[in-house]
Amino acid sequence: MRWRRCSRDGEHRFLTQLPDDPPAFDVQPVLDAQTRVAPHLPLLVLMTLIMLIDGYDVFMLGKIAPAMARDFGEPITALTLIFVLQQAGLAIGSFAVGPLSDRFGRKRVLLLCTIVFGLLTLAPIWAATLRDVAILRGVAGLFLAGVIPNAAAMLTECAPPRRRAAFVAIAFSGYTAGGALASLVTIGLLDRYGWESAFVIGGVVPLVLAPIFALATDESLQFRIRRDPGDPRIKAALLRIDPTLDLGHVDRFALGSEAARRAAPRQGDATAVLRDGRAPMTLALWLTFFLALGLISLLGAWMATFFNVLGGVPLSRWAAFSLIGFTGGLAGTTSIGFLMDRFGRIRMLLILFAGDALAIMLLGTLPFASSAFIVALVVWGYCQAGGQAGINAICAQAYPTGIRASGVGWAFGMGRVGGIAMPALGGLMIASGASLAQVFLVAGLIPVLIAGALVAVHRGIGTRTLGH
Repeated sequence: MRWRRCSRDGEHRFLTQLPDDPPAFDVQPVLDAQTRVAPHLPLLVLMTLIMLIDGYDVFMLGKIAPAMARDFGEPITALTLIFVLQQAGLAIGSFAVGPLSDRFGRKRVLLLCTIVFGLLTLAPIWAATLRDVAILRGVAGLFLAGVIPNAAAMLTECAPPRRRAAFVAIAFSGYTAGGALASLVTIGLLDRYGWESAFVIGGVVPLVLAPIFALATDESLQFRIRRDPGDPRIKAALLRIDPTLDLGHVDRFALGSEAARRAAPRQGDATAVLRDGRAPMTLALWLTFFLALGLISLLGAWMATFFNVLGGVPLSRWAAFSLIGFTGGLAGTTSIGFLMDRFGRIRMLLILFAGDALAIMLLGTLPFASSAFIVALVVWGYCQAGGQAGINAICAQAYPTGIRASGVGWAFGMGRVGGIAMPALGGLMIASGASLAQVFLVAGLIPVLIAGALVAVHRGIGTRTLGH
């Protein structure tokens, strides 16, 4: 049994009869045809704010670490345990949270993670030793890991098809802005109120955002339909997307054709990221994330210390200059989605990571605060943040709804494993007596490897999805 209705733009909507079920409305044509951005703006704004505090939490630790070491009477190298345990928590959490989100819902899991990591971020204020801080940051990382996979999944599933890459990239501009906020806190509060002030901000803000997120956002339609095709909230959500729909007699919904539903992986079956021909793509994405997030963790954790210990630059002065880099990063994350759609995704990412490699190497050799140094700082920020946002957008669109959070979460899990190895490398380079130029030369080689991994991603996922 089939019914057809013409909408005002001439497109057809279909009601299809599913086997052994009441008539079900196929939602996929509505989602594919949607162009309105307004219904999704509350989600985009809140995700951007949550990503901001996520980025702040990650970058904040590297900026206050030398002050913490002095306060606890420990050497700089003692901070390695904090960075490693935080990244270990993020890695374990990424592997665990994705499948849980695919099974129980993105919104529910993200809300829980936001509340718990907010509380755990406040806890180091009362820590007695750096070891206590390290343990608390490791546990906080388990929940902090739930932010990115769920944000990417929810935005990809809610945004209009032609705006998905842009939505994910805009939200990740919040992550970059969080790094800038960490610099501002270091400049304005560190000397006056101590390193504890940074943890207060990082803990209170997510606790304020959590109830707003709970009240102002909905679970994605794709997840609701796969979980309960008769959920009455689906109809209201569809009418917000397209008020012209006639859903008066519809009480069940479907997502795509019957063949597509049968071929879709089981909800929450994380191992499906390696089945049905997805293994080459997934392995290439894992390598890309391992290198990219590892590099971000290395520079986020140690860059201030590199310039302070190896270059004699005061922490407050580096914090001020790092804002310039974050300005470039903000421009990169907000523009990369549109550039990828216009000029080709892989092509733009290869250009960005080539620029990233050159800029990092120059930062270690150019005179600090010179005009050329500032240019290199802006290019580094733009290429690193824009490149990561582009990788995130590709990964979020590479997997079907039933395993999307798992696919993104496991990719970020591999990235967090890289985040464990790279900060340890920073400590080793300082302990070995490497110069500032040598340290940045090593770091500059990593984007070259990322570009090579992206070529493998392109071959694994196919030009139909990635390019024009």
